[in-house]
Amino acid sequence: MSELVRKKILFLSNFSVGLYSFYAEFLLELVKDYQVFCAIPDNAKENELRDLGCEIVFTPMSRRGMNPLEDYKLYRNYLRLLKDIAPDAVISYTVKPNIYGGLACRKRRIPYLATVSGLGSVFHDKSKSFVKNMVICLYRSAVKKAACVFFQNTENQEVFTHYRIKGKKSRLVFGTGVNLRTFRMEPYPKDDKFRFLFVGRVMKEKGIDEFLAAAEALASENVRFQIVGFCEEDYQDKLDRMEVRGLIDQLGFSHNVQEVYLNASAVILPSYHEGLSTVLMEASSTGRPVIAADVAGCREVFDDGHTGFGCIKGDSDSLIQAIKKFMAVPLAERALMGRKAREKMGKEFDREKVISAYLEEIKAAIE
Repeated sequence: MSELVRKKILFLSNFSVGLYSFYAEFLLELVKDYQVFCAIPDNAKENELRDLGCEIVFTPMSRRGMNPLEDYKLYRNYLRLLKDIAPDAVISYTVKPNIYGGLACRKRRIPYLATVSGLGSVFHDKSKSFVKNMVICLYRSAVKKAACVFFQNTENQEVFTHYRIKGKKSRLVFGTGVNLRTFRMEPYPKDDKFRFLFVGRVMKEKGIDEFLAAAEALASENVRFQIVGFCEEDYQDKLDRMEVRGLIDQLGFSHNVQEVYLNASAVILPSYHEGLSTVLMEASSTGRPVIAADVAGCREVFDDGHTGFGCIKGDSDSLIQAIKKFMAVPLAERALMGRKAREKMGKEFDREKVISAYLEEIKAAIE
């Protein structure tokens, strides 16, 4: 397709690192046939996104804030962006781009596709009922005309159905899938140490309190608890104190996350809620068993007792017992759990299948 007649796709993102990490292969497919614009609020992955063939437009955003004035500014920015670029279709994911991007697309009468990659804390915090009702109303209006709303787990899909939040069509996909070539099967560690790895944003809703409680109870010379990621909430002082005591290892933020899984005995994610956990998919694809909360977005990724173990969300004792159960499994059987995890990713979570689903819906929306 010649450059002159290529249609335009606009991707609305709340974080360039997430956009690049989860959607790079999808963007590569899009640029083959479309002129692709990425609206991002930061420049952390600007160069990498440009290298994929995308054009970058900076759109300031408070990712987690709930300031009505700031959110209205975001909506106005999206309206201007749609007028300037005049895209043929818009793709969004995460709450704010879905809501304010969806509202802007409705006003401009531009086809759009939204991805519900998790419900956010407001749906889970009973003390925020007023805010929850407001978000439901906004979401209901934002996706009403959406060509397709993608869901990453059935529980999120059922919540939207319960609150009568629906677009013209909905479709279930396995998160963003996992790149089986990038996260290739790796040999399981053969030494006698246990290394339990937490990968992600250090925040309460990711289960960091339970992870740290497990480290307090079980850490020793042969049992290490390691953290890869950055603090999104005020945990740094506590992490530093625990590291000084020898209870945890802070490995920092990694731009080559596939390497951090290599020495892990298991990857732990006691998250309170997920869309569909990319970390668990990546770890499983690498051949690592997982220990995760039995919640939507996590439970789909592992088979309890076969590729990992589940625990009760928000319950540190349950996590500790799951870790102890894992530690009682002989080395050869732990390695077998990792191989089974890899097989499950190949059968159910191949990213190429997810990309095909998105391309199909984009083509239908534009035509």
